[in-house]
Amino acid sequence: MHRIGLDFEKLKYPHNGLYTFCMQLGQRLLQFKTADEQLLYYLPATFDNYKGDYTKIPYKWYDRYAFNPPQMDIWHAVHQSGNVWPRKKAKKTVLTIHDLNFLFEPNKSEREKKRSLDIIQKQVDETDRIVAISEFTLKTIHEQLHIPADKCSIIYQGSEIKEFPGFDAPQYRPAVPFLFSIGMILPKKNFHVLPRLLEHNDYELLIAGKTQGDYHKKIEEEAAKYGVSGRVKMLGSITDEEKYWYYKNCAAFMFPSVAEGFGAPVVEAMHFGKPVFLSDKTSLPEIGGDSAYYFKQFDNEHMRNIFEEGMQHYAAVQPAEKIRQHAVKFSWDTNARKYMELYRSLY
Repeated sequence: MHRIGLDFEKLKYPHNGLYTFCMQLGQRLLQFKTADEQLLYYLPATFDNYKGDYTKIPYKWYDRYAFNPPQMDIWHAVHQSGNVWPRKKAKKTVLTIHDLNFLFEPNKSEREKKRSLDIIQKQVDETDRIVAISEFTLKTIHEQLHIPADKCSIIYQGSEIKEFPGFDAPQYRPAVPFLFSIGMILPKKNFHVLPRLLEHNDYELLIAGKTQGDYHKKIEEEAAKYGVSGRVKMLGSITDEEKYWYYKNCAAFMFPSVAEGFGAPVVEAMHFGKPVFLSDKTSLPEIGGDSAYYFKQFDNEHMRNIFEEGMQHYAAVQPAEKIRQHAVKFSWDTNARKYMELYRSLY
């Protein structure tokens, strides 16, 4: 019996990218395991959402000091910020690095960045295989960490949007065409550059996501500066049904982030064939490919030109089906299948 352990402790923090990654990988792996493979999931004690044959290792607050799981063949740390690392209990280890976004955060000191890199370097040194979720992330890893190339591989993150075709009751229903964006309300998401795009048109801008810190004030200040405060709506956390409705009904999806390891909302919007407008920073050109429009800088004239030309191009060319086909490349089933192949290569 081959025993594969996975660290899904982050499932105690819903409504973010790591939660989605853990939730999807844990569920999809269950359909690919064979009779001689046992999946051991390290989970919050109250989590019971997976359907299938797995063994639960319940989270305890003291695990970071004295984690004592069963012996296993593989331990997969599914993100680089885990609290437990049972190296002596696993014959082989796998670490997924989603990003090194702290390197691109202006409020981080060089000392803080070095400390974070040192922690990850130590983990990398003790790991048998490293997985990056994009070409950009892998390139950044090689630039910032000492790691042999043959120890690394890329497994693209999946993306899937739950569909609720009968749902028509969002918490806020715009009365005019609207632009949509979603993500944690943090400076790296760069949302504050979007209100300027509402000048000289009637669009509303809807931004969904949990607010952290006071960055929302910067967005409000920019909206006031351009006289569009009444047309910028910050929705806070939204349900899956509402997310589906806003993607389905928006005129365009906006994602000007300057630090992304992958960018799942981009693929979600593409599932609906929507025009997507992205920054050309970090991983986003890799994920959007030639099916997106890109802001190469964030001054008013450039952004307005890209937006107006992009919307005109979309209306003229009607590329919705091409955009949907691009999104299909990023599948959670493919993601889980490739991880299972990686585990088996290490037995």
